[in-house]
Amino acid sequence: MNLVMTTLGYVHSVISLVGIAAGFVVVRGMFHSQRREGWTQVFLLTTVATSVTGFFFPFGTLLPSHKIGILSLIVLAIAMVALYVRHLAGAWRWMYVVCAVLAQYFNCFVLVVQLFRRVTVLQTLAPTQSEPPLAITQLVVLLLFVWLGTRAVKRFHPA
Repeated sequence: MNLVMTTLGYVHSVISLVGIAAGFVVVRGMFHSQRREGWTQVFLLTTVATSVTGFFFPFGTLLPSHKIGILSLIVLAIAMVALYVRHLAGAWRWMYVVCAVLAQYFNCFVLVVQLFRRVTVLQTLAPTQSEPPLAITQLVVLLLFVWLGTRAVKRFHPA
């Protein structure tokens, strides 16, 4: 079981990191009204896979990470409908941008939590995950994503 969990954790982490990297490429493309189809597909696929594989870990109760995963799957579904079904027509354009950026934020939110849980230096700053360094870091990440999302909504007008 430990080898399976190690493998699952490794695969889940790699998928998450690929999704985060692709997500930043997609968001940057939004700033220039570029759809970046291939990167968008990688981002959406890996972000869905990240949320789904998070449910493969054993758990007795619904954890905050599972709630984030559920929210992520909901916003990803809306983003995919906006992009592939509604073709970004009318309000679907900004709905796609907001949902894609929100899904990217969820990925980064969980990444920050995991970094504070697993990196020794960060773990000493917030050993119970309720200390100010983690809260301040999450606030900075949130503000960054509010800025990114606002900028992306204003600038993303693909042809």
